[in-house]
Amino acid sequence: MKATHREDGALIQGADIPSSYSWLIARELGLTSRQLPTLLQGTELGVAQFLGEDSMLTAAQQVRILRNGLMLSGRPEFGLRLGKRLTPATHGAMGFAAYSAPDLLTALHAIHTFLPTRASFIELHLRQAEVHLECELKFQVPLDADIHRCLADTMAKVLLEFGEFITGGPLHEAEICFAHAAPDYQARYPEYLSGQIHFDCDRLMLKLPMALCREPNASASHENYRLALQQCEAMLAQLQSHKPSYQTRLKKMMLAQPPGTLSEDEAAASLFMSKRTLARKLEQEGSGFRKIREEILSAQAASHVRDGLLSVEAIAALMNYHDSANFRRAFKRWFGQSPEQYRHPGGA
Repeated sequence: MKATHREDGALIQGADIPSSYSWLIARELGLTSRQLPTLLQGTELGVAQFLGEDSMLTAAQQVRILRNGLMLSGRPEFGLRLGKRLTPATHGAMGFAAYSAPDLLTALHAIHTFLPTRASFIELHLRQAEVHLECELKFQVPLDADIHRCLADTMAKVLLEFGEFITGGPLHEAEICFAHAAPDYQARYPEYLSGQIHFDCDRLMLKLPMALCREPNASASHENYRLALQQCEAMLAQLQSHKPSYQTRLKKMMLAQPPGTLSEDEAAASLFMSKRTLARKLEQEGSGFRKIREEILSAQAASHVRDGLLSVEAIAALMNYHDSANFRRAFKRWFGQSPEQYRHPGGA
């Protein structure tokens, strides 16, 4: 497991949950930076560390922040509201892999495999039962009834968000089975969850028709999927080997932000070190900031150009280039040819 530091320098063991999830809790609550201590109460986290780009939380800290958020919200359906904010793009490389996958079944397998890189205390188990896929969620830490219900609401909405993104519409065929009893806000569930909703079940589970799971993903991208899998596998290996890799941490940070927007100064500050120290550590791993940035940008650019869905100008804007001429020069440096030549090999 990873370890991070409190602001007083003490180690926090087992911190492996990105604080970005808790940032979304703060946004849902409409908190300002001055109000963050109320959300962080009981976590031993300071505001500065909490807001660090590469800040990690323990499971206990994440659960405490969720409990504080539920209390501050005054809304029993807070878990559903939070789940709506957790779109596939908020899950870093794991989300990138899932929404680039060829179909929903492959996406769910990616989530099953790489969920430890995002929330180590939550497990997703998949099993095929006749013509349905059962997606069972298990929480590996003790939770009181209110927090269990809140987290169950959130995770059910998260899985449906992935399914709806990949299939392109509401999952009316889905069955959502909650282990908790029907709460007072039962009538609010259909506002957030498509499909049939059941309470008092023996397991927390999402059931999906296998035919739906195998429908092609209109947004699938082989290159993006391959790239994201590489990042996820590296992160998972890092968690399992206890050997932090600065390349992996940097790639994770880059993939969690719009293309090309993370600066070397920002990355170093997020890792609580100087730019020179970061450069030295990356060099020891046989890499460098610019090399990693170029690997990610070139792979994303190649995927967009090959897909043929966007104009070169639109891709340049998506990749955060100020004009298409700069993007064209970068693309030719990466691949030795223009985007048009790459898209139509042989001069078509």
